[in-house]
Amino acid sequence: MTKSKPISLDDAIAKLQFLENRTPNTSAEESRDAFGKLASYRDGSIFVAYYAGESEWERHIQGDEIVFVLDGEATLILLSNGEQIPYILRSGEIFVVPQAMWHRFETPKGVKLMSVTPEPTEHSIELPSIELSSIDLTGDI
Repeated sequence: MTKSKPISLDDAIAKLQFLENRTPNTSAEESRDAFGKLASYRDGSIFVAYYAGESEWERHIQGDEIVFVLDGEATLILLSNGEQIPYILRSGEIFVVPQAMWHRFETPKGVKLMSVTPEPTEHSIELPSIELSSIDLTGDI
């Protein structure tokens, strides 16, 4: 069994390099220094990120993803029944993205965030088809 130890979010964020113009086509190599893995957790990992721009679509088949905005602002866009539903997340706010829900981020001014992300993650540069995004958001989120 591995011993746990405290993790400093401030130290983890300080080690990241700001990625100024993230796009859905930004490669893993180009964004490598803007993202960091803090720890493994259950069926995934805890990550931190520091960037501005737009992400590709993604979803997590294995479980819900927890997103926590540490600093800045991001618009989290969920795809439900073919409709793009935006949620503005500000510093100190948390959001639980439902399992298998396609989502992406728009962060024109920059954001520092932490996520608890189930793995693997599916990615799509193009808008996913309606058949792949049929989760209903009418219940509690």
